[in-house]
Amino acid sequence: MTFWILSRRFGRLRPIMLCEPLLQIDLPGVAKVKSGKVREIFDLGDALLLVATDRISAFDCIMPNGIPRKGEVLTQLSHFWFERSAGLIPNHLLAGPEAPLPAVLQPHAAALARRSMLVKKAKPLAIECVVRGYLAGSGWKEYRARQTVCGIALPAGLTESAELPEPIFTPATKAESGHDENISFDEAAGIVGPELAAQARAASLALYTNARDYARERGIIIADTKFEFGLFDGQLILIDEVLTPDSSRFWPADQYVAGRSQPSFDKQFVRDYLETLDWNKTSPAPALPPEVVAKTQEKYLEAYERLTGNTLSKSPPAKPEFLHRP
Repeated sequence: MTFWILSRRFGRLRPIMLCEPLLQIDLPGVAKVKSGKVREIFDLGDALLLVATDRISAFDCIMPNGIPRKGEVLTQLSHFWFERSAGLIPNHLLAGPEAPLPAVLQPHAAALARRSMLVKKAKPLAIECVVRGYLAGSGWKEYRARQTVCGIALPAGLTESAELPEPIFTPATKAESGHDENISFDEAAGIVGPELAAQARAASLALYTNARDYARERGIIIADTKFEFGLFDGQLILIDEVLTPDSSRFWPADQYVAGRSQPSFDKQFVRDYLETLDWNKTSPAPALPPEVVAKTQEKYLEAYERLTGNTLSKSPPAKPEFLHRP
């Protein structure tokens, strides 16, 4: 199903087409090993295939309808950052975005176009590696209570969304369900070992600083972001997704004002809408109205275009019959 809605983009009101989102996918003959909030993971024997759907979650609940083309944005933006950061740390990519698929996946090429990554079978670290450059979210909440973020003491007098004196590494536990829990660096070291924790912290701060400076030149503030690392052949590598609207807070630099919450290019728009509803933030989640879907899609696409300088093809890939439709 396709429908049209009026949306304001780049300051101009215009009709945009919303195509049917991809919410689930099966690849007959290819083993699915995990289904996450957004990604489906398939085992190819000597490699993994990550497929980003158009699902969107908020408050740890998956919305019943998705954001068309969101999976494409996440995948292509991750490819961009993986390639850009390869000089800082190795990553799990086995093929670039334009590389042909292995023969076993060729029958599914239409389904996988622009939303799949062929990656190494790394062993993920059991921690999330979060870097914060600005005071927002759970960090702002903790700061107001104790003048700390994840136990790190910060100067007095900071306001909501204030830039921190320097970026800080604030790890978290990985939760299969429910919220990730913020932990101290010492607690992270107790989980993965002091040496790996130190490597992950150094890599996270270097990646964030490099991306922050690049994004600023393109009108986007990266307020905070989450990295994931794994071990492959005994080496720490960058895995999963990187610096996307799902894993980061992206703020428009020209609208930034410290002392309040910020407009964003990420799914905060969805969270803000859900906060207006009489909903207890447990499943089942309410469906998102077309105007919220359209605005969220617009924000994801604009973030991609600003950061990469490119546009995604306007014609979405065809959907074969074995795809699950919402």
